[in-house]
Amino acid sequence: MKKLRNYDSAPGCSMEAALHIMGGKWKGVILYHLFKDGTLRFSELQRFMTSINQRLLTKQLRELEEDGLVVREVFPVVPPRVEYSLSEEGRELNKLVLDLSLWGRKWLEKRGLKTAVEEDLDELKRILGNPES
Repeated sequence: MKKLRNYDSAPGCSMEAALHIMGGKWKGVILYHLFKDGTLRFSELQRFMTSINQRLLTKQLRELEEDGLVVREVFPVVPPRVEYSLSEEGRELNKLVLDLSLWGRKWLEKRGLKTAVEEDLDELKRILGNPES
């Protein structure tokens, strides 16, 4: 039996639907890494996201897969290998994810803060295909 999710009833507005799908502390970060780094194995995603536990990463990936933003591919080898990539629908979020990342960088800089990992913004714009770069 399929588990019912909150948005199985009609959302109040389109923004509510979008935020529900993108909601969750880690979903945007998962999408960001899939845009930036391409297809990733579970362990690679976990390495990029050191503050998330395995159970929560699994849950967020399953929800993104259910919502059609992420594709999960299982390879029948021993030990099992699973790779995650963006679906066509997920790739439509490219500009939104890049813009959020750039906005976050500016917000941090205004407050004299930095990320734990130094990011090259020009390289990020190139990778994510920002039309303004």
